[in-house]
Amino acid sequence: MARLSMVAPTRERGALAASDVVIDAALRDAVMGRVCDDPEAAAHANDRVAVRRAVARALAAEGVVVAPARWARMVRDLVDEIAGLGPIESLLRDPAVTDVCCNGPDEVWVDRDGRLERTAVSFRDSATMVAVVRRVLSGIGGRLDRLQPCVDGLLPGGVRLHAAIPPVVPRPVLTLRRVAAIVPTWDQYVAGGMVTPPLRDLLCELVTRRRNLVVSGPAGSGKTTLLSRLLGEVGDDRVVVIEDTPELVRTSRHVVAMSVVAPGRDGGGVDLHDLVRQSLRMRPDRLVVGEVRGTEVASLLQAMNTGHQGSATTVHANSAAEALVRLEGMALLAGLPLAAARAQVDAAIDVVVALRRDGGRRRVESVVEVGAADGVRRLERVWGDP
Repeated sequence: MARLSMVAPTRERGALAASDVVIDAALRDAVMGRVCDDPEAAAHANDRVAVRRAVARALAAEGVVVAPARWARMVRDLVDEIAGLGPIESLLRDPAVTDVCCNGPDEVWVDRDGRLERTAVSFRDSATMVAVVRRVLSGIGGRLDRLQPCVDGLLPGGVRLHAAIPPVVPRPVLTLRRVAAIVPTWDQYVAGGMVTPPLRDLLCELVTRRRNLVVSGPAGSGKTTLLSRLLGEVGDDRVVVIEDTPELVRTSRHVVAMSVVAPGRDGGGVDLHDLVRQSLRMRPDRLVVGEVRGTEVASLLQAMNTGHQGSATTVHANSAAEALVRLEGMALLAGLPLAAARAQVDAAIDVVVALRRDGGRRRVESVVEVGAADGVRRLERVWGDP
């Protein structure tokens, strides 16, 4: 007889309607035990199809008899818990959701259509939440423990994960961001208000003219996706793309992609600064750094100033002017004096494309050309407000 919770306990369990049946803890534990002993699931622990078949066999062995629609939901929910992200997996099935923010097991928020809203979804407890994160990390070679209490990674299917556990936070925190698998076309950008037709033509012209670009904007403004779209305009140029976590969609025809390798238990690893230096030996026509965050900016600026025209990057900033100040600050961290940092930025960067997020709408706010005369930076508005 199936172990099922009931709203109407006087009915026969096998005759319950789909809306009357939920998975109780005893059935969940029994199914998980059977799945752990299932040879196919053991051999393909990260394969959702194999786990789904194992769950279906386990439910049948437990004598569960319910309507087909409810059966499918039970299998899906159990697979989410065994091989997915548990209860928050359902949130990622909503195409309008771009981010999921878990501020502990019982406080889950989503960014849906550009607006944050709290959900009723929750994990059973902190231990369950951490166990789910560790399990999905095991499939990509990540770890999360007291020696490494913060972790960043890209999950299969294009979801970027960041997690932190005590002692760096009071309780577990999990943040997920969906990485765009398909880059919008220019027509879709125009229809969505991201660009206008004249602005589209201007951006394409800047890429064709091999201008060095910085795409700036606040978090979630669409910087990476727009840069991916711009890379589709480079023709047959050899592009070396360097990223901390792979996010850029490779829309150009000749791409070499490089990504950071985190240090292992015995040290090692390769950071962004190393990758930028290595990329210069790979005969790039254009160099693209997904996002500059630190001292690697010095090598990128040098590359832009020594013949790698048409290179590009993104930076978190609220305006074009602020983006340049942030680049200067990173160059200072790399050891450049202020005057040299400012001169390098002004010489290397031709144009800043600044994005803005208005509620659920993302758009290009301004396109600013960067120049200098007599040591004084000059910003010329090409489009919108500088």
